[in-house]
Amino acid sequence: MVSKALRLLSLLGDRPGGIALSELSRVAGYPTSTTYRLLGTLVREGFARFDDASKRYTLGLKVFELGQRVSHAFGFTGIALPVMQRVSAHTREATLMSVRDDDKQLYVHYVEGPRQVSVIGEPGKHGPLHCTAMGKVLVAYAPAPAREELVATLPLEPLGPNTITDRDAFRAEIDTVRSRGYATADEEHEAGIRAVGVPILDPTGTAIAALSVAAPAFRTPIEDLVGQVPILTEAARELALLLPPRR
Repeated sequence: MVSKALRLLSLLGDRPGGIALSELSRVAGYPTSTTYRLLGTLVREGFARFDDASKRYTLGLKVFELGQRVSHAFGFTGIALPVMQRVSAHTREATLMSVRDDDKQLYVHYVEGPRQVSVIGEPGKHGPLHCTAMGKVLVAYAPAPAREELVATLPLEPLGPNTITDRDAFRAEIDTVRSRGYATADEEHEAGIRAVGVPILDPTGTAIAALSVAAPAFRTPIEDLVGQVPILTEAARELALLLPPRR
């Protein structure tokens, strides 16, 4: 039942405008009675909210409260933002931060670029590891056993026009990222988006997070993004000193 309740929370998170009981039951694949009972518990505990007027359920403030605690515990609140703002002020593009969550990455922070057209990040959302700049550095600088498993088992789904889908080519890409200290993604995750990413390393050389600059492909050649590696690396070193270690 715990896993079912957590699935309902995930589905509510995907629908910030709320969702009716019948629709949530259908999407989750649970009987209406089960969904209603689980939602009742979630509402009582503050993890979900029911609006009497619209008859729709949304996430409750308890989820926000816990999210803020996690953000604070990992040092993402207050510490990362000024550093990332300086990066965006220098590059004039969006700056993003993520951490590895098993075989995905979790976006934890985002600073919008100052230009009219900017890449948009969504903190709290998961993304792929194999076809993003941050994902690649999170794989490349994972502990050796985890790195080997990820390289061997990650689904290489073709999400963008240039996604690496060959296993040997992906392994070679991760080796290259690890040797040069940064990763690029040239329309690999989405058409029209390019990015460069660097790891934020703990004293053992393991990535505790990743930092990237992302830009529209029509405006920024990949070579220009690679030119931002020094400012990104400097920011990553600063954050490595400021952020508490992940346990």
